Amino acid sequence: MTKSRAMTIFRSPVPAWRRAALAALAVVALALPFAAVGAASEVPAWRHAAALSGEPKYPPDFPHFDYVNPEAPKGGTVRLADSTGFDTLNPILTKGNPAPGLGLMYDTLLAPAFDEIDINAEYGLIAEAFRYPADYSWVEYRLNPKARWHDGEPITVEDVIWSFGKLTELNPSRAFYYRHVEKAEAVGERTVRFTFDGAGNRELPKIVGQMIILPKHWWEGTDADGNPRDISSGTLELPLGSGPYRLEAIEAGRYVRYTRVEDYWAADHPVRIGTNNFDEIRYDIFRDQTVLLQAFKADQFDFRAENSAKNWATGYDFPAVEQGRVVLETFPDKARGVMQAFVLNLRRAPFDDVRVRRAMNLVFDFETANKTIFFDQYKRTYSYFSGTYLASSGLPEGEELEILESVRDLVPERVFTTPYENPVNGDPAKLRENMRKAVALLKEAGYELRGRQMVNVETGEPLEIEFVDNDPNSERYVLPYARNLERIGIKMSLRVVDTPQYINRIRERDFDVTTLGWAQSLSPGNEQRDYWGSEAADRPQSGNYSGIKDPGVDALIEKVIFADDRETLVAATRALDRVLMAHQFVVPQWYIDVHRTARWNRFGHPDNIPPYTYGFPTIWWWDADKAAMAGDQG
Repeated sequence: MTKSRAMTIFRSPVPAWRRAALAALAVVALALPFAAVGAASEVPAWRHAAALSGEPKYPPDFPHFDYVNPEAPKGGTVRLADSTGFDTLNPILTKGNPAPGLGLMYDTLLAPAFDEIDINAEYGLIAEAFRYPADYSWVEYRLNPKARWHDGEPITVEDVIWSFGKLTELNPSRAFYYRHVEKAEAVGERTVRFTFDGAGNRELPKIVGQMIILPKHWWEGTDADGNPRDISSGTLELPLGSGPYRLEAIEAGRYVRYTRVEDYWAADHPVRIGTNNFDEIRYDIFRDQTVLLQAFKADQFDFRAENSAKNWATGYDFPAVEQGRVVLETFPDKARGVMQAFVLNLRRAPFDDVRVRRAMNLVFDFETANKTIFFDQYKRTYSYFSGTYLASSGLPEGEELEILESVRDLVPERVFTTPYENPVNGDPAKLRENMRKAVALLKEAGYELRGRQMVNVETGEPLEIEFVDNDPNSERYVLPYARNLERIGIKMSLRVVDTPQYINRIRERDFDVTTLGWAQSLSPGNEQRDYWGSEAADRPQSGNYSGIKDPGVDALIEKVIFADDRETLVAATRALDRVLMAHQFVVPQWYIDVHRTARWNRFGHPDNIPPYTYGFPTIWWWDADKAAMAGDQG
């Protein structure tokens, strides 16, 4: 999944993209002729597609993406599962938990190609064409006259402007993300212009095109009882969409069911050919992870992405696998960099001291955990872009070194002299040595061992911390870590809370330590401000969970955003990664570079699945012959 797709509908049990911002942006809708805003000689050409770097792969007259089966049969049902539940069908609010799958209902101005994620290529969808000047100071989208809502009404420029206004008014994270959009205005019957507050931000024309578009006439209308609808409130009324599926039925806390739109306006569009092949997509809700696995084995849903090493190693030993009715398959994970970590809340002492953070890393015994509880399936996270060529390594050189030299007075000197390395444990001798180093660092930070307690020298207060999570299974790796911390006098308690309480605590930054992660695209950009930028540190719903406030990091984020070519983007990203790692803001955990999947063998897929995603269920289809052998859906 690309960065852009992940940002379309905002939901997650760990709210990685439920970010907040400072204020809503003003949106002005003006009906101006194009001649009023630019001389003809300065007007750029219309594009069918654009990439963040380089040129798009597919020409204007391409029939379909290479990785789809254009003859894929339509039909069948795919049953998916969700473990978080839902309490609203409003897709843009940060409060509440939107239903899974809402993105199936909505089209965007632009759509991605799954085989061009590394250059972030986008193709026109609701926008039949778009254009922007060489300095990226604005973008215009010309709407496709065929674009329709499910009620047959056309998608209009007014819908686009209204959607942008409501999204940035009601969703603080989107207000922050799009804060450099100065205004949105109509410049023709089917053309909308977004003007930016500065030049040089190459990503803005594309990320604005990824924005969800909502039907103004429906949201400003009345429901079946004559009550006015309110886009600023949650709702369980089935909403109107424009995408390949419509929401057919729900039962709060139990299921959501979508059906394919037979007269979908873009069914024959090149970016849609060979996709969205199932007649029905259903999400059933299972609140408990143990129950979720058992439900899959009982054939209560069809497809499962497995995130537990233990389950993958031991949980699928049942007859349907031996009979070939259930398929276990891994797919390469090349589309994202990963940082999963023990996230330390820098807003609280003692985590504001890098020596304490380093000490906590020294006593985390990843090697033993990987061997004893993870079945040697993981690699140690070593970068905020682990598993990709964007990760820093060795000592900086070339353009990366030049970038770091330009901010030398803002970053730690060690980024120029000492490559980042995680401590290595795995046997008692190594662990004892690392514990000695940890105690020495804590002494430098103002702590000392008194008996078996690590205490603050000045206040005498013991160093005690709380790990908070919403998954009881976390005790498998948290408790061994806590025992190691206890050996150097630090008491770490584990507190497991329900998912709504966990979400609220993370949003409000009410935690000492927790496990969180950031999935990075191969084209990092404006979202980096939300992850690590100082402006985001004190916003409750931002992605800056740790509370990072660092001028060097801020400066390098801007280097990433305003990189003028791919080579500079890669160099700036590595420089940013290097500085983040040098500060030791988190205790890195682990990652895996494949997707582990289990499915009931009822589906077909293209032979040439794209390298960046396995694309289920978007490019898969119902296979009647396989389904007959697998048996009726339970």
